Amino acid sequence: MKLKDQTHTTNYINTLIVIAADSKTAQGIIPVLKNDKKTIALLQFEIITQNPYKYSSDDVLFQVYAVRNDLIASEYNEARNQFFSKGQACFRASPLTKQYGWGVHANEEGKIALYDCCSEEYQSLLNNPMVIKVKAMQTSRKNNI
Repeated sequence: MKLKDQTHTTNYINTLIVIAADSKTAQGIIPVLKNDKKTIALLQFEIITQNPYKYSSDDVLFQVYAVRNDLIASEYNEARNQFFSKGQACFRASPLTKQYGWGVHANEEGKIALYDCCSEEYQSLLNNPMVIKVKAMQTSRKNNI
């Protein structure tokens, strides 16, 4: 049951979202424009790589939503409340972790950064027993059962 003013979150703490088991890439690939427009993956990539450990997952997902819906700053508070009034897909469902070979690490404050799955930093986080690991969702539905 949902309380009247309950908000949902996609934030993780001290967690690494590892790339999907069925990812077709062995390294991080930078997303590109599609039909001369920035894709969700490219917007997420730019926000996170330009601001490592500055924003939470919620912050990034809402910012992408705001850009794609041409929101102006004065609309942000109300739109953000509305956006998180229902559950949103987290970075486990992001194309970055499913298709592009990027792991998403959330630090102790819930702020996120991206790591190429073939980087030493990614491997270090993967091997660190103090970091929680969750798998990105697989691309293929038949493999998600």
